[in-house]
Amino acid sequence: MTIKLHCFGESGNAYKATLALQLSGLDWEPVFVDFFGGETRAPEYRRDINEMGEAPVLEDGGFRLTQSGAIQQYISDKTGKFGGTGDQKYEVLRWVLWDNHKLSSQAGLTRFLMHFLAPDKRPEPVIAFLQGRLKTAYPVLDAHLEGRNWIVGDGITNADLSCCGYLFYPEPFGFDRADWPNIDAWLNRISDQPGWKHPYDLMPGNPADRA
Repeated sequence: MTIKLHCFGESGNAYKATLALQLSGLDWEPVFVDFFGGETRAPEYRRDINEMGEAPVLEDGGFRLTQSGAIQQYISDKTGKFGGTGDQKYEVLRWVLWDNHKLSSQAGLTRFLMHFLAPDKRPEPVIAFLQGRLKTAYPVLDAHLEGRNWIVGDGITNADLSCCGYLFYPEPFGFDRADWPNIDAWLNRISDQPGWKHPYDLMPGNPADRA
């Protein structure tokens, strides 16, 4: 049975889940969520798809799951991939939680405020504050990747798939790969994986669609 993932291309959190599905080899298909058209705020979406009013949402037969980290773990449990082995699974989880709190949460909001709000609506002090927070996160990841190919162990895991979620997007939000050579090389290793696709190629939805 084909897994369905409710998602949209601009969402780095959705990309974490779709990339895990894509690299896992599972049979899946995207279902476009019109976030910018207000779909996730509609009562019908909250009633029928996700009470939290968010994407991504995975549907596998009669099973439904939300939150990218939980979806990644479901894929790992289903395939045996990306979850880490032995005690490494706790290290994978540690980095997924770090990413959700320190990296993706800041990057996603910063990018949204800078690129998906009208210029006169952009709260510049908030953006500056968030970019300052991001400047403390990038060195942590870059230093950890010194001498390593992957965040945990000898192969790609959910730690990598989570932390890279927003770092492939082209819209500037205070991250330049050239400033972080270990992160840059790591992102190249991820994009070299068989089946990898850019978020705008992997999911429906692109800022150009609304230009």
